Amino acid sequence: MSKRNSQAAKTAARERLREERERQAKRDKAKRQVIVACSVVGVLAIAGGISYAVVQSNKPTGWDKAAEAKVVAPANTSGKNGTTVVLGDSKTDNVVHLYEDPRCPGCAAFEQSIGETVNKGMEDGTYKLSFTIGTFLDGNLSGEGSKNALSALGAALNVGPEAFLDYKTALYSAEHHPEESTDEFAKDDYLIKVANTVDALKNNKKFQDAVEKGTYDAWAMKMSKSFDDADGVQSTPTIKINDKVIETPSTAAEWDKALKDAGVTK
Repeated sequence: MSKRNSQAAKTAARERLREERERQAKRDKAKRQVIVACSVVGVLAIAGGISYAVVQSNKPTGWDKAAEAKVVAPANTSGKNGTTVVLGDSKTDNVVHLYEDPRCPGCAAFEQSIGETVNKGMEDGTYKLSFTIGTFLDGNLSGEGSKNALSALGAALNVGPEAFLDYKTALYSAEHHPEESTDEFAKDDYLIKVANTVDALKNNKKFQDAVEKGTYDAWAMKMSKSFDDADGVQSTPTIKINDKVIETPSTAAEWDKALKDAGVTK
């Protein structure tokens, strides 16, 4: 190969190398633009997702709407919005007032230990039974089981006092009361399943429709607000005998003593 040919070859090689560098530079620039564009899209997507989540979290829930809805109070209630529930036909002035939350394990333990004894005192005419039921555990633990169970208790109360008491007993029973960290009571079908163990509610279509349609959801929210506003109630169960808070008994003997100390005689 001559020197002239060799020089021409070198020149051509340098030109090809320059062109290749230019092409690579263009490819690198395009790649950077794609990366930047994707990053911008990703940031926008994240921002959009956060915005959507914030909007969704700020949207009123069904229970928020129920709190503002017109109240349909169950039968066997009285007072504003039907939040006063007093059971018992006796003319006695003695009143035992129970403050409970459907998801409360302490309430379940109380019901399982002396619930029958407490109910019997009402049936015998020794005192009347009053109930104020709250839903604060839904806020503490997240979920809506307490509110949903309270609405279902309203549907049972509409059937009758006995149906209400028997259903409350079933919900708090060792067989049916879930761990407080779970939210089984948020499921209508679970509430209906438990109701089917109660004679007055078994296959009761009117009761079931009220549970599924949330007929007493607004009432449940007003009842819950009544619980929140109650004086001297810091936990559940809270028991008042003639408006005085007592230490929660765990045996029939302790219950009899609490009644005697409060001046309630059989």
